[in-house]
Amino acid sequence: MSRLFPHVPRQNLRYLALLLIPALAILPLPDFWITQLNYIGLYSLVSLGLVLLTGVGGLTSFGQAAFVGIGAYTSAYLTVNMGMSPWVTVFAGLAITAVSALMVGWLTLRMSGHYLPLATIAWGLSLYYLMGNLDALGKYDGILGVPALSVGGLDLSSGRPFFILVWCMVFLGAFALLNLLDSRTGRAIRSLKSATQMAEAMGVNTLQHKIGIFLIAALFASVSGWLFAHFQRTVNPSPFGLKMGIEYLFMAVLGGIGHVWGAITGALFTKVMEDQLQVLLPQLIGTSGSYEVIVFGIVLVLKYLPDGSWSLVGRHFPVPQRVNTWFKAEALPERSKPALGEVVLDVQKVRKQFGGLVAVNDISFQIKAGQIVGLIGPNGAGKSTTFNLITGVLGLTSGAVKFRGEVISGIPSREIALRGMSRTFQHVKMIPDMTVLENVALGAHLRGNKGALSAMLRLDREEENRLMREAARQLERIGMADHMHDLAGNLAMGPQRLMEIARALCCDPALLLLDEPAAGLRHKEKQALAGVLRQLRGEDVSILLVEHDMDLVMDVTDHIVVMEFGTHLMEGTPQEVQQSDKVRAAYLGTEH
Repeated sequence: MSRLFPHVPRQNLRYLALLLIPALAILPLPDFWITQLNYIGLYSLVSLGLVLLTGVGGLTSFGQAAFVGIGAYTSAYLTVNMGMSPWVTVFAGLAITAVSALMVGWLTLRMSGHYLPLATIAWGLSLYYLMGNLDALGKYDGILGVPALSVGGLDLSSGRPFFILVWCMVFLGAFALLNLLDSRTGRAIRSLKSATQMAEAMGVNTLQHKIGIFLIAALFASVSGWLFAHFQRTVNPSPFGLKMGIEYLFMAVLGGIGHVWGAITGALFTKVMEDQLQVLLPQLIGTSGSYEVIVFGIVLVLKYLPDGSWSLVGRHFPVPQRVNTWFKAEALPERSKPALGEVVLDVQKVRKQFGGLVAVNDISFQIKAGQIVGLIGPNGAGKSTTFNLITGVLGLTSGAVKFRGEVISGIPSREIALRGMSRTFQHVKMIPDMTVLENVALGAHLRGNKGALSAMLRLDREEENRLMREAARQLERIGMADHMHDLAGNLAMGPQRLMEIARALCCDPALLLLDEPAAGLRHKEKQALAGVLRQLRGEDVSILLVEHDMDLVMDVTDHIVVMEFGTHLMEGTPQEVQQSDKVRAAYLGTEH
């Protein structure tokens, strides 16, 4: 659409799309196709929620049809039996759906692997049989005589008026999701699929965000159910069973599970092809049955369109570039930094046992403000385990870790990040399909407070500009300003390591922890990294550096702690460590 209207701002194109919906309704389409498009709109609303939940968040649910049923049955029961207005019952349905989704989400989203899909299947089946066995809901006959949606005497429950209503809601839902994904909360959601450990280290409460997207997907399904009840004018359990739960997920996958607009194309292709295959398959195989979805999925999705049907359409649309709207934004407030020479980190006899194996045996050391302290040792010395004990990834067996005088042992890594400790990872952790700027901005998650609703309504733009300004500043600080709009997954290893450092700096840390930042780097990339570390030392940034590259360690550190077999071997200046016979013996097996 941006190619058709090159001089219209991209945000205004959304409103133009909404204005085109009534125009489409007056086109001379047969009533049959208007009805088909109405069903496609209803399916699209559910698929939109699944794109967010499954495609972006990485959580698989087969129970969305149950939430459609809650919205439909709530409105049908309240309008038929209590005479309430349908425009009121939609909020009652959303409220009941929200309570149900929060309960189910809190119970199931702690699960991983195949347990979550199984739990949502159980949820969907239980609600299906509950609907079919309650006398108040008409058992399997359902509720008849659901009143029409109307405004001022105009019937909105069928034909072209319903087309305008349902498709306005579809587009508003799609725009709300696009706004959400382009926000502080959206970046946190996009990290759930493959980078939860990194997200927690940046201060993201991943369980809270999983429950949040489960709730949003359920609310989208509830609105679809409300519309469905007043479109059909009757409800019964059949459309809300497990079969439809699977079909909704299939639509999202078929359209392109990671693309918002894929929800609509998936619903469109599924509905159209399902109708056609219902006619063709009995002629081809001589019997009827629900084979059409299976055949269509195998033939089209698995073989020809592994990225979904939106890949046929999306390739013709330019990828939108983030416009620099943050250059006038105010700077984010900064935390108070420790005075030069103050003890920032105090590791006191930390110990970690895995059964009978003692991985870290009573290690103690300190880091003072403005210091770069290296933690070194041969392979298997326990450096990474110690690093993870400090950052809260692993729990201590005994001992204590104090950060700026406060005991942080036993608290989650996101709480440690909130106190001003930030880290990188031994193996680069990032979101490859986000830009470098967006990846770095994830580090500033704790420095904002706008939530999902503000993002969906686009009320978070001032804060978003401030977060982007900080991310851009940190990229400029380490010399990566030219890469800020590149996809992170397209970077070489060296720039990826620097990007991780910029992301950690975006947290405004009092202590920066770097876990083997030179691993896998070429010589020139190591030189660039050393230059960044010297620059940070010149800015009085406190750093704990775990590293195998001895040239880098000796070049940039002020103090070195040496470990061997989980024990504290020695510590001192780089010169003292280089001259130590014990260190030579640990690395080379001989003191000579």
